[in-house]
Amino acid sequence: MPFFIKTELIKKEYLLQNEIRNKTIKEHINWIKQLNKKGIYIKSGFLIDEFKKPGAGGLLIIEMNTYKDALEIIKNDPMIKNKIVDWKLNEWIDINQ
Repeated sequence: MPFFIKTELIKKEYLLQNEIRNKTIKEHINWIKQLNKKGIYIKSGFLIDEFKKPGAGGLLIIEMNTYKDALEIIKNDPMIKNKIVDWKLNEWIDINQ
């Protein structure tokens, strides 16, 4: 089954709005947990720079049959629904296959 990668960057206007950002991140974490409970393989995390400082964006990996299936799930991500990130979804091709 293919893997799809969602990359994201928090919009600048939300970098300093800790309350909104933190609330949305908690919703995102709960959303991931619920998908895992349903048996969907999904991993999510944030990126840090060389000084271990967050703010470099986030990455989500999901295993689905098609791009359309992955997109349907990803659209429900609280980070996207609350419009606090710029994001992109791509299929990942394993060159070792």
